[in-house]
Amino acid sequence: MTAPAPTAVETNALNTIDESERRGSPRDLFWPWFAANVSVLGLGYGSYLLGFGVSFWQAVVIGAVGIVASFLFCGFISLAGKRGSAPTMVLSRAAFGVRGNKLPSLLSWILTVGWETVLVALATLATSTVLGALGWGGGTITKVVALVVVAGVVVVAGVFGFDLVMRLQVVITVLTAVLTVVYIILVADHIDWATVAALPAGGSPEVIGGLVFMMTGFGLGWVNMAADYSRYLPRSASGPRIVGWTTLGASLAPVVLLVFGLLLAGSDPVLNEAIGADPIGALSTILPTWFLIPFAVVALAGLIGGAALDIYSSGLALLSLGLPAPRWVAAAIDGGLMVIGAVYVVFVADSFIGPFQGFLITLGVPVAAWCGVLLADILLRRRDYADADLYDAGGRYGAVNWSAVTLVVGGTAVGWGLVTNTYAPWLAWQGYLLGPLGGIDGTWAFANLGVLVALVIGFFGTLLLTARAVRRQESR
Repeated sequence: MTAPAPTAVETNALNTIDESERRGSPRDLFWPWFAANVSVLGLGYGSYLLGFGVSFWQAVVIGAVGIVASFLFCGFISLAGKRGSAPTMVLSRAAFGVRGNKLPSLLSWILTVGWETVLVALATLATSTVLGALGWGGGTITKVVALVVVAGVVVVAGVFGFDLVMRLQVVITVLTAVLTVVYIILVADHIDWATVAALPAGGSPEVIGGLVFMMTGFGLGWVNMAADYSRYLPRSASGPRIVGWTTLGASLAPVVLLVFGLLLAGSDPVLNEAIGADPIGALSTILPTWFLIPFAVVALAGLIGGAALDIYSSGLALLSLGLPAPRWVAAAIDGGLMVIGAVYVVFVADSFIGPFQGFLITLGVPVAAWCGVLLADILLRRRDYADADLYDAGGRYGAVNWSAVTLVVGGTAVGWGLVTNTYAPWLAWQGYLLGPLGGIDGTWAFANLGVLVALVIGFFGTLLLTARAVRRQESR
């Protein structure tokens, strides 16, 4: 069957994809996941990770483990897309109930709007810095124009939908992969191996804190939309291949970029500090002038690729909350909110890293709890979802599964008590359970244990509390 033209606005929204529209193969998942995660921001994570006080080799190990493990979660959730041919926030109803799923839908919507805001703000800052270095502006007017152009491209992709997003990702993958390799070659002589090797090692709290940060910054930031991009695959598609291509596509670029980012940040303390305020702009300062425009292109393309996926999925999440509108209207609404948030980050916030880490840690806890619940629910199920019952509160999945809702609420309450957030004053209330571990100023204060605890509570709680219910559902 011929795929719809990418210039046609997608009409599918929360509905189950009709059998006649299912197409493609698991390898097609490589493109959107690679393009969404090949962003030059991956280099900036090298600086953020070293900020936890770990050595280069510790950072390499925990960075690679955090990236691959968290994107493996995305791979498993992509299986649900193949089994149910519906968006993630519809398939999640099997675990939470048709009405009970409003809670994770709200979390997903906030997370995706937040991420698209972060990526568009970064693209705006990067454009301003590069053009300023070339003497072509770089002030407020440049930032305003850049914000309008970048946000416009992202909103158009979100409004037109799946086919345009998927084709855009193929172009971005090829473009960014080539230019990123050129960037690495050009700045390789800035690496000081002796300085990098001399970085002191951190203890267990620092290692765990860095690991959790990498998980929240990568895979846990995508789990809530993973099935959105596998739902068009035929039901006969190979499950292991879906998991494999999703994990490979999402992890490959970030691991490479992280290692190189660690080398650059570990070699130059001044560069390391500058990355916190404007990561991509700072990384452009070590380039020869002739490559600044290609660098801006690769930076913008990578960020737009990620934001395009986010705005598409944020629109679906808003619809699952009950917005009575077509999918493209939901995407347009989220685009407006994205612009407002990006204006704050670009023109009001003192730095990028503060709001970014506060956002990741705070939302990372409830999303981890939801992820644990859904992963366990997928593990327990042996059959495809009953399509009609995903839209019927009186069907086999019920209106509200209070066990799942309680696990997310309880996991979040415990998790927020085990993280600290000095990046934003209004989040200073977190860490209320850290007393036995030394308090909010103790050794374990910044290990962000709450994210892992919430994930474990959601996962094992679901296995213990809902196994019988799942068996009853599948026997009907």
